[in-house]
Amino acid sequence: MPISWNDIRSKALRFAREWADETREAGEYQTFWNEFFDVFGVRRRTIARYQERVNLLAGGRGFIDLFWPGTLIAEHKTAGHDLASAYEQAGSYFDALPEDDRPRYIIVTDYRRVRLYDLEAEGKIEKIEFELRDLPKHINRFGFIAGWQPRTYKEENPINIKAVKAVARLADALAKNNYPRDNIPKLLVRLVFCFFADDSGIFPKDAFWRYIQFSTREDGGDFGRALGEIFQILNVPTERRQTTLDEDLASLPYVNGGLFAWNFEEGAPFFIPSFSREMRQAVLDATKFDWSGVSPAIFGSMFQAIMDEKSRHDLGAHYTSEKNILKIVEPLFLDDLKAELAEAAESPAKLNTLRQKLASLKLLDPACGCGNFLVVSYRELRRLEHEIIRRLYRKEIERKQENFLSSGEFSKLHVSQMNGIELEDFPVEIAQLSLWLTDHQMNSELSEIIGQFQSRIPLTDSPHIVQGNALALDWETIVPKAALSYILGNPPFVSKQDRSREQKEEMKLVFGALKGEGELDYVTAWYLKAAEYIQGANIGVAFVSTNSIVQGEQAGVLWPELFRRGIKINFAHRTFKWTNEAPGRAAVFCVIVGFGLSLPKRRRLFEYDNPAGEPHEITAENINPYLVDADDVVITARRAPFSDVPLAVFGNMPNDAGQFLFDDEKEKDEFLVKEPKAAKFIRPLLSAKEYLQGGQRYCLWLKGASPDEINALPEVRRRVENVREYRKMSQRAATRALAATPFLFGEDRQPDLNYILIPRVSSERRQYVPLGFFGSEYIVGDTCIAIPGATFYHLGILQSEMHMAWMRAVCGRLKSDYRYSNELVYNNFPWPENPPEEKRRAVEITAERVLGARSGFPNATLADLYDPNTMPKVLLDAHRALDRSADACYSVRTFATEMKRLEFLFGLYQHLAMGTDRKLGASKKKRAVPIQKAHPK
Repeated sequence: MPISWNDIRSKALRFAREWADETREAGEYQTFWNEFFDVFGVRRRTIARYQERVNLLAGGRGFIDLFWPGTLIAEHKTAGHDLASAYEQAGSYFDALPEDDRPRYIIVTDYRRVRLYDLEAEGKIEKIEFELRDLPKHINRFGFIAGWQPRTYKEENPINIKAVKAVARLADALAKNNYPRDNIPKLLVRLVFCFFADDSGIFPKDAFWRYIQFSTREDGGDFGRALGEIFQILNVPTERRQTTLDEDLASLPYVNGGLFAWNFEEGAPFFIPSFSREMRQAVLDATKFDWSGVSPAIFGSMFQAIMDEKSRHDLGAHYTSEKNILKIVEPLFLDDLKAELAEAAESPAKLNTLRQKLASLKLLDPACGCGNFLVVSYRELRRLEHEIIRRLYRKEIERKQENFLSSGEFSKLHVSQMNGIELEDFPVEIAQLSLWLTDHQMNSELSEIIGQFQSRIPLTDSPHIVQGNALALDWETIVPKAALSYILGNPPFVSKQDRSREQKEEMKLVFGALKGEGELDYVTAWYLKAAEYIQGANIGVAFVSTNSIVQGEQAGVLWPELFRRGIKINFAHRTFKWTNEAPGRAAVFCVIVGFGLSLPKRRRLFEYDNPAGEPHEITAENINPYLVDADDVVITARRAPFSDVPLAVFGNMPNDAGQFLFDDEKEKDEFLVKEPKAAKFIRPLLSAKEYLQGGQRYCLWLKGASPDEINALPEVRRRVENVREYRKMSQRAATRALAATPFLFGEDRQPDLNYILIPRVSSERRQYVPLGFFGSEYIVGDTCIAIPGATFYHLGILQSEMHMAWMRAVCGRLKSDYRYSNELVYNNFPWPENPPEEKRRAVEITAERVLGARSGFPNATLADLYDPNTMPKVLLDAHRALDRSADACYSVRTFATEMKRLEFLFGLYQHLAMGTDRKLGASKKKRAVPIQKAHPK
């Protein structure tokens, strides 16, 4: 059994260090490779040989430094040797080898550099080169040595996109010609089945196409009638058909399954459409694709392109690529089943037991849309069964024995194992169709393996897809939980601010009177509904969700409720970008959370260095609500920080109907032309937008102004009167009360000391949210947070990667942007515990250097300076120096990944929070610390 990746990485680190200074080829290369294979827990001598002799095609003999037949050639050179020529040498050995011995991988190295070639990566040669010291960063590339398969997620074939566009054009033509809209999806589902059946062996090859091409007029006048005949025949058993039928019609099989029975259902009339020349041609054009290669998993989802964009967004119908579906399916159940298959090896008893297990599994997608999660799940389960059959009947297959597999043994899996709930009727029909098409594709795959054709036409088995509201239905009535194995899906992406009135009512139905329910996204209702449904059962659950449910206020509301029901997080994908190639594609920052009542053998955490990139897997001891390998803690709002640091306060809110504000220099100057004596009351106003993107706003700040001063300024007096009237007319009692002091800002929290400024909302693209120092003459607006009396030490720690990582994990989001909260982020941040003075001073110095680096670009905005594409190197270097100084205050050198940094911070948070809460209580006030010096930028 392969060793864990954690062990492999640890051994790789030691290996890279030990061999960093070696330069000789012959002297030590065999020891090098013996120890390299040992990194993966593999004894080299059991699989690979040294100095393998080969007869070169160009004549002469060669000797392969290290040869693993069928897998690897390695060429080892002295330091500084040209690796390209080493690869050419390995290539000459490759060409000279027998076909069966030719490897997939070639490694060339000179001790200092390593170059790995994958000769079979997605149909092309893939190369990666790195310094030997960086081996731990790239160790997953060598997983094949330990028996691990490279983890890649293939994207969908473009045929799916072309096909759905062809069908969408036909739908548009039908709607344009006034064909009943509720009949369009029924007609399209039937046509798609016929397109697929014509190319995949369900129908005799091209029987459908021949009939509509040659038995109908070019003007389309009789085309609807011809389709009606086809649909009717497909619903009539062969023995009950007339003997005088057209040959192509008669060759069509009996399909059954309700797919073509709509004509005869009472109360559900199906109208045969009237076709024009153009509409007939649209159908014929659609038949030009090879529909046998269409992926039902993706096509079914993209089929909804005939819906308008608004409906697609409101219903959460985000198109889900197979690549992303597998991120749920594999860790939820598929990887474990593959491990069982590997353990079963060639044992008939174990293989049959596993096969029966596959046949007993039942899956539920309670927001199934067009069924793509169920389709991919069913397909992968069938392919596992195919491998079982291949092993059980290896001799019969190799001997090409005929008819050795009875129809009952052909496949024990059925589409009835797939269950779904969907709100709309059209996706329900597509989901059923997609699963039937998948079943046929899998039957075709198995037929090729065993060499005998098997089909499940007529349809005798149907998926159980129910139309209804998943949040209002009792899931036990859909599938008894005692029979269910897994729940999975992609519930609607609807943020708390975008919920409709109906959706708010549905959430109240699920959450009841839970405090904070109004802060939750719509998807969280599926989490709680699933958690309640699985009580007393062993059911694994996994959902795709927007990442907001593991951040900010939502994490503090949702996860305590789930933990109270015994829920444990078993695997998770941290934030990644959810995109694909579908029409009207949705691009969202998502997470995947897998959970249940019981613990797996190991907890798996998938981390992304880049949200648009590929994940790397970590084995976690525990996965907490923030998807960090740390204890289960929930960060909730605190009235004051639990460390001995200055208070952070919300900015000033004018509540003035715009009477006190001047958006730019021009507005301010125009006012002063009318009221020049008001200049003493004009103050610069800091808001997040102008602070980050440039520009300057001003405000009328009348705090401390005497009544006679205000009355002596007519324009000021007029504005104050307007504020009073505006506040008096408010529907909020608190605002009406403010009419008593109309010359003041509605909420005044202006610092009396110099302060640190934090913008409340900042782009997620920035590695660092830029903080600033300002004097008390700058009025801080309500889009910012101020920390009065802070020092350069406080600025340095807050501006460091330590605090930025904490913020990214804990803060809420506005869309995908960071939304900073003083009560949630700042007050809970674990500061260093009593660092020595020299370390504090180092932070102060490096923090000042960050501000100094900014000042070297006076014409650039902070948005320009902190854009990852344009951030000056001198500024980035200053930040990295600050990061090192801040890390030193925590008595740590550095962290290999942000995940490791967060593990440390959450552990420190637990330690500090527990001690502080015991000593101080959560709402203890903090005193301001005198500032040392101010900085204007």
